[in-house]
Amino acid sequence: MPKPADNLRDAVERTVEATLGSAGRSRSAAQGALDDLVDSVEELRKGAEQRLSRGRRSMTEALEGRRPATYDDVKELRAELRAIGRRLDSIEERLPKRRGSGGSTSKRSSSSSKRSSKS
Repeated sequence: MPKPADNLRDAVERTVEATLGSAGRSRSAAQGALDDLVDSVEELRKGAEQRLSRGRRSMTEALEGRRPATYDDVKELRAELRAIGRRLDSIEERLPKRRGSGGSTSKRSSSSSKRSSKS
């Protein structure tokens, strides 16, 4: 016949084992919940980064379109205009001369000479 002390010891051991098992399950459940929370926070962070990135791009595009022309921009435009003027002069030279309407060709010639002198 088991002694009362042995019965008590067995009861305590069963209680401790049950508590430890329950704690292990609780710990596992808590770890799973924590993992889920970390995953959710990571998804929120990634979404926020993507929205910030899109916002930065749209702001950059909006500001880029409104920035004033730089010296280099103006210099490039002048060069393009000179090239267009030279092409137009070349085209006009190949056109047949108009009879009796010298006014329009002289007007063009004076504007082309202005361009040429500023080059």
